[in-house]
Amino acid sequence: MKESNLITDPIGQNLIKLISNVCFSVFVFSVLTITVIAITYQPPDPWESSRALTKVFTQVENATFKTDTSVLKTGEDIADPPQLSPAGTNVSITEDVIEKTEMDLKNVSLKSGCEDISMINCSDPRVLITIERFNLRAFKSLSFLDYQPPVNGSAPKECDVAWRFRNKREKSWRKYRDFRRFTIGFKDDCSYKVTHAGRWHSGLNARRPRIRPNSTRTNPKTKIAPAVRDDEINDTLPVLGSDLAFRNGRYLYYSRGGDYCKGMNQHLWSFLCALGEAQYLNRTFVMDLSICLSSSYTQRNKDEEGKDFRFYFDFEHLKEEASIVDEEEFHKDWKKWDKTQKKKIPVTKVTNYKVTPMQLKKDKNTIIWRQFDAPEPDNYWYRVCEGPAAKYIQRPWHALWKSKRLMNIVTAISGSMDWDFDAVHIIRGEKAQNKQLWPHLDADTSPDALVQKLQPAVTPWRHLYIATNEPFYNYFDKLRSHYKVHLLDDYKEMWGNTSEWYNETRLLNGGRPVEFDGYMRVEVDTEVLYRAKTRVETFYNLTTDCKDGINTC
Repeated sequence: MKESNLITDPIGQNLIKLISNVCFSVFVFSVLTITVIAITYQPPDPWESSRALTKVFTQVENATFKTDTSVLKTGEDIADPPQLSPAGTNVSITEDVIEKTEMDLKNVSLKSGCEDISMINCSDPRVLITIERFNLRAFKSLSFLDYQPPVNGSAPKECDVAWRFRNKREKSWRKYRDFRRFTIGFKDDCSYKVTHAGRWHSGLNARRPRIRPNSTRTNPKTKIAPAVRDDEINDTLPVLGSDLAFRNGRYLYYSRGGDYCKGMNQHLWSFLCALGEAQYLNRTFVMDLSICLSSSYTQRNKDEEGKDFRFYFDFEHLKEEASIVDEEEFHKDWKKWDKTQKKKIPVTKVTNYKVTPMQLKKDKNTIIWRQFDAPEPDNYWYRVCEGPAAKYIQRPWHALWKSKRLMNIVTAISGSMDWDFDAVHIIRGEKAQNKQLWPHLDADTSPDALVQKLQPAVTPWRHLYIATNEPFYNYFDKLRSHYKVHLLDDYKEMWGNTSEWYNETRLLNGGRPVEFDGYMRVEVDTEVLYRAKTRVETFYNLTTDCKDGINTC
């Protein structure tokens, strides 16, 4: 028996050792697997909320972007709807607010409205209350923020009133302005009622006063908009101030790279990469406000330099959300310092995008200067945010809003349809001509096909806004027999040389007129489309073709 035990014990011990080794190997392998996943996993950008958006930015051929004439969703499209004003209090005028005002008026002695039914006293507070209630019922998609006291219209029973508002579908706290003319009547109990409401901007007597230009007389045949500005817009450039303030700052400066003159989507993807790195490094970003507009958006089909960032995007909001300085002002302060001071500004020059933001985190020099002199594709800004840096750099999409001036046009178009309209997005252009990638698109968006496919989706004789890249205005005439059709070109006066947009962009452009270009058109079209009650899309409703070509669905 003793010999048997001597033989079996080593076997048991070896078996236990073998099991222990196997378990330890499994544990080590699991740890290695999890470590590799943790290192290689790149969390998606918070802005990318769908597979379609991810595809736009990850399927990059030869490290560049495909030509895409669509407009990116920006901060005001993707944020949570604001419930409170920036000051933290609810400022919307609701039925409860109106009722409280009515209760306060009961303690005030006012003449009865029936004493003289031939005229309306527009200064009577009850007239404003009547109009406020009418607007709440008529425009349920709007939040009304404040009203100006009504003034007399052009007839005895007419009152003009102006107010500021925001659209509930817009996820920013930007304010817009409307002024309308109302015809006021009486109910049986002598209280006021609105018998007719004018259209968008019809209350001319309530519009804000225009400032007359100080220039001398011009050719009367040349109509130029008066010098009036939207008081909600502040496009002024941030100034550093004293030399000491400049020296004590910390800056991230990107030289112009291969993204210049590429599509706007690539420009923004790269710009927000740079801005994200500046925020990660806790530095002020030196921003070049000059944009080269890609030929895909220009009338002459050629790249056009010298476009101002502020034509397309909200610079005031960007200044509030990110620390930035204008490149031109930055160069002036830099040159001034080097001329007047013995000690030069310390600069770290980075010539390769492969130098990561993490490696620059502890750099104490005043300026980190990234230079993109390599050949394409190594001179694209967004390459900085690839690889391991993607886990550290968050693109600040919330800082990017569309231009308030363009949004004023969007608001005017939507308001002209009383905020009660449907829309269809019809993509044609080059895609309709490319039968290899989109074999059915041309036929599926033909006039006869559109009539057939839209009738089940949109109620007849509704306002129908058509957002499209189809260049022929009369292409949609057959739809006019079924709907009240609206196209962007129906609103040319909103950017013509008598418009506020024309005047304000001309001031930004050093007195030179600004062309309402292709990217502006798509921005406006897209935002009007977002505000429609019913929305019909080309690649989801009108055609079975894939958005990115055959076999990509």
